[in-house]
Amino acid sequence: MAEVVETAMSDARHLAQSGFQSLLVENFGDTPFYADSVPPETVAAMTVAVGAVAAETPAAIGVNVLRNDALSALGIAAATGASFVRVNVLAGLMYTDQGPIVGKAAEVQRTRNLLCPATEVWADVMVKHATPPAGADPAVLAMDTVGRAGADAVIVSGSGTGAKPDLETLGLVREAIGPGVRLVIGSGATAENLPELVAIADTVIVGSSLKRDGEAVNRIDPGRAVAFVEAARTAGLL
Repeated sequence: MAEVVETAMSDARHLAQSGFQSLLVENFGDTPFYADSVPPETVAAMTVAVGAVAAETPAAIGVNVLRNDALSALGIAAATGASFVRVNVLAGLMYTDQGPIVGKAAEVQRTRNLLCPATEVWADVMVKHATPPAGADPAVLAMDTVGRAGADAVIVSGSGTGAKPDLETLGLVREAIGPGVRLVIGSGATAENLPELVAIADTVIVGSSLKRDGEAVNRIDPGRAVAFVEAARTAGLL
């Protein structure tokens, strides 16, 4: 556990020093993931890690408890003061390698209102590493995720970790939710493709392209992190 926390703190320092203003902490190494509720040791470990990262940098902190334990993420946010949580499936149904995952917006929003009403809920639409039901319309799903499930931001990703989102789908979601709702890129952003992504989206979650050799499981490459921040400034994100 000490090694896990030190790794998180080291990566957080590199990212903050490079100019990142927000950091997202997730249990990415916990494969195979639980579909919904994670065990108590995961919640305890993530609370320690999030607290350590928050103390290490001035950046805003987000929490994502994989695969889809939004209630635990909110509990961690309430205990640590995290600014937002990411929820892979907030509304609707997605077929995943963990089996079918059904959104729990009613429980999520009531828990948020009870524990940490200032914490934002960022929700994926047609999340990566998953297949939507036949006939699913990303525009309708996006509108429902905001209008009926109460998401503060909508995330659009590619098919998997490090995969660029489909620009047509991104455009459909942008049109559906309107300019007043934050649209977030959830995967596949690089320093090179950032301009075309931020022409549609407002915010970018980036991981793989900041790592050594561009591999998601590796440590942060400070040079890649700096190059991405420079690209973000040029694109008007910072």
